[in-house]
Amino acid sequence: MPPLLLLFLFLHLFSTSLMADPDDQRCLSGLFHSLSDPTGALQNWSSPSSLSSPCNGFTSFLPGVTCNNGRVYKLSLSGHSLSGQLSPSLSNCTNLQSLDLSSNELTGPIPVSLSSLLNLAVLNLSANRLSGEIPPSLSLCAYLNVIDLHSNELTGQIPDQIGLLVRLSAFDVSSNKLSGPIPYLLANKTNGLGPRFNASSFVGNKELYGYPLPPMKNKGLSVLAIVFIGLGSGLVSLILSFTAVCIWLRFTDQESSNPGEEGKISHLMPDY
Repeated sequence: MPPLLLLFLFLHLFSTSLMADPDDQRCLSGLFHSLSDPTGALQNWSSPSSLSSPCNGFTSFLPGVTCNNGRVYKLSLSGHSLSGQLSPSLSNCTNLQSLDLSSNELTGPIPVSLSSLLNLAVLNLSANRLSGEIPPSLSLCAYLNVIDLHSNELTGQIPDQIGLLVRLSAFDVSSNKLSGPIPYLLANKTNGLGPRFNASSFVGNKELYGYPLPPMKNKGLSVLAIVFIGLGSGLVSLILSFTAVCIWLRFTDQESSNPGEEGKISHLMPDY
């Protein structure tokens, strides 16, 4: 192949890598406009030119953004006191491999659209105030190695589908408001040695139960207490009823054995 043609192809590939991807633009722009930034951590994001070209080959001038070959592949904005809700537009960063928005003040649900991030390997949304349920569709992100959702306000059950993520090596949903049983595929023993994830991954959820968490002893005691309370109240009712019957019978006996009372009754009866 002639050297000139090789040079042309090289320049073409290089210029293509520098071109901004419209999906990344929509991703970051949507995220920026959905967040409140009290510390100014996203100050450079406010420039339209920066958002229109978030990546310059392998570099980015946007804080928290890491690029690879002209695409956003890592987004790390941990500990900036960011508030607001997670934008569904994050699903447009289709080359994203790591998303870390931990230790902020984010609220609202985890967007179901995150399941479109098929290259995602790390998802860290811990230490926020996220609510709602964990989307079962996260199981579509087959490359997930890390899911860290601890210290939020998530409710509902842990989806069984999460256990199907065979690459998952770190999982933490502690200190939430989750309920129901721990999925078997997240708790089953690995090589017969121990649980896939230990109890520290699940503690701090009052209504969550199952291996590897210890048995819910408090719940058993509360049921026993209810039984004793029921038996005790029934016994008290029986004693009160028996006492009332005894008093009534004694009063009746006294009344029937009093002749004066009978005379009064006959005296009141008319003569025929």
